[in-house]
Amino acid sequence: MALDETDLRLLAALQENAMMTAQDLSERLHLSASQAGRRRQRLETEGYIRGYRAEVDPERVGLGVQAFIQIVMATHTETNAKDFVRLTKRQSEIVGAWTLTGEADYLLRIYCADLTALNALVQNVLLPHPAVSRVQSQIVMERIKSDAPLPV
Repeated sequence: MALDETDLRLLAALQENAMMTAQDLSERLHLSASQAGRRRQRLETEGYIRGYRAEVDPERVGLGVQAFIQIVMATHTETNAKDFVRLTKRQSEIVGAWTLTGEADYLLRIYCADLTALNALVQNVLLPHPAVSRVQSQIVMERIKSDAPLPV
């Protein structure tokens, strides 16, 4: 089903604040609360909304270092790729992982308590993996823009 302008405004509103009630949405979208609630439920059911989560302050929970790590694979076999993907899913410090075009094969987003923990992850987990040829880390100095809502 195609999204109309009201659906797009509803998605934009929920990206700003996922805790908006049907009443809040109704006021924002100029609909009744029941209409807003039904639209939200339909967008959830149809998979436009994949879920909800709280945005936690990493420093407040002891995660003072954020880094992006590029991984270059030594060999490109299906087994190596599957094994490396399993590794990324097992490591809680890896909060995001993408496959890439270009020089690197993977980009990992990492949160660690400190540089010692980041070094341990690189030296004891990533570099020893048999599929990994090269690891290049970039430590985030300052986050100037948070993950923004999608431009719907």
